[in-house]
Amino acid sequence: MWKQFLNKLPRKSQKSALDSARNPNLDAGSGRACTGSSATKRASAAVFPASVISGIEPLLAFKDVSNSEKMNLFISKLSLCCVVFDFTDPAKNVQEKELKRATLLELVDFVSENPPKFSEPSILASCKMCSINLFRVFPPKCRSRCTSSGENENDDEPTFDPAWSHLQLVYEFLLKFLTSSSLEAKAAKKYVNNDFISRIIDLLESEDPRERDCLKAILHRIYGKFMIHRPFIRKCISNVFYRFVFEVEKHNGIAELLEIFGSVITGFALPLKEEHKVFFWRALIPLHKPKSLGVYFQQLSYCVNQYVEKEPKLASHLIQGLLKYWPITNSQKEVMFLGEVEEILEVISMSEFQKVMVPLFCRIKHCINSYHFQVAERTLYLWNNDQILSLVAHNRQVILPIVFPALEANAQNHWNQAVLNLTMNSRKMLTEMDNALVSACISNNQEQQERVSSLAEKRKQVWEHLESTASLQPMMARNTAVLVPVAKSVVLVAAGAG
Repeated sequence: MWKQFLNKLPRKSQKSALDSARNPNLDAGSGRACTGSSATKRASAAVFPASVISGIEPLLAFKDVSNSEKMNLFISKLSLCCVVFDFTDPAKNVQEKELKRATLLELVDFVSENPPKFSEPSILASCKMCSINLFRVFPPKCRSRCTSSGENENDDEPTFDPAWSHLQLVYEFLLKFLTSSSLEAKAAKKYVNNDFISRIIDLLESEDPRERDCLKAILHRIYGKFMIHRPFIRKCISNVFYRFVFEVEKHNGIAELLEIFGSVITGFALPLKEEHKVFFWRALIPLHKPKSLGVYFQQLSYCVNQYVEKEPKLASHLIQGLLKYWPITNSQKEVMFLGEVEEILEVISMSEFQKVMVPLFCRIKHCINSYHFQVAERTLYLWNNDQILSLVAHNRQVILPIVFPALEANAQNHWNQAVLNLTMNSRKMLTEMDNALVSACISNNQEQQERVSSLAEKRKQVWEHLESTASLQPMMARNTAVLVPVAKSVVLVAAGAG
């Protein structure tokens, strides 16, 4: 196929070859970089073989060829840029690197200036050039880095790719190429295919934040332009999330993928398809589980809130998921969860709230009594939200008996003064809401405390009785079992020699 295609393309005339030989100062970078001499051009040609695809010298500038030849020159310059250099040694191939950079700048300018309609060979050459330069395996250090806690990961210094001076231009070219009006999706879908897209998504594991930003923009443009690929892109993103949550718990591009998906959710038609609900249940909610939640929490919160706005009935499912993955030993994550709960309660319907209010406020009760002052403080701030206070007021017969004992315990025992002040304010608000119910809660709480104290006293007496009985046994009988009557039951005690 290549040979047939090559034979059909026009060859550069001998006159053009002579003209280019007589003119050594051809512009190789649209005014940014020029070849110095014909000797330089010959040296460059040794490194970059002249394109056999188009038969046009790639060092020519676009302005120096006719419109009919520009697409062939475009393909030739793309072929030139398929050479990849080693950037770990800055002193190596300096001249060739600069020539490639100048050519990439020319290509970016060309696709930005409304070129003629891209032919199928030019689309193929463009995708090939981007694939050769971008698709690569990251160093083992990038893949094996252990994920630390969210707060420490935020402090990690990002790793910057030494080849960024070229990669940036390739990304810029790809973005402008995909968004160009000269590129028809019908012709390009053959080359911007599933394999190309999946490898773009794989690149989001890059540790360079600049690269991830470029990939985010490119993937978003692909999703918008190629409707046929949208289900595949959603499936790939889902697989990344599943692997991150249930297998490795380390991936550098989760925040960027969530940003992409956040804009995708806004375009979902109502009612939501079952596929989209499954993604919500199986991918987004479990993303609350990993330790590194703080890295992408803002983007995740936006996505789940978009879902709840689209389908209000999902609010109860979201709260149930949060309760399932609620952090017990990570106070910073707990504060994040409380903030997300507040956002959900601001938009939840009464019927959905009543489905989850008992388990939710049982968890809130524990948060009120947290010894970590930030958790207790954030929980007590919930009472300052008018929407939440309205939900509580309508269901006070159920909620107040759950949370009021926690407020009483805080008022008596908590060590932090700010938490004490907020506790007293919350008690005052609840008292004003329903004084009779609060009085009943106080009475029940006192009875409960008395029962607890009574049981503790009985337990103490039992242990004292057991100790005194054991101490009275002769040394010879220490290994015999002793029946000790306790209330309505009998305790069997084995008195050991020790």
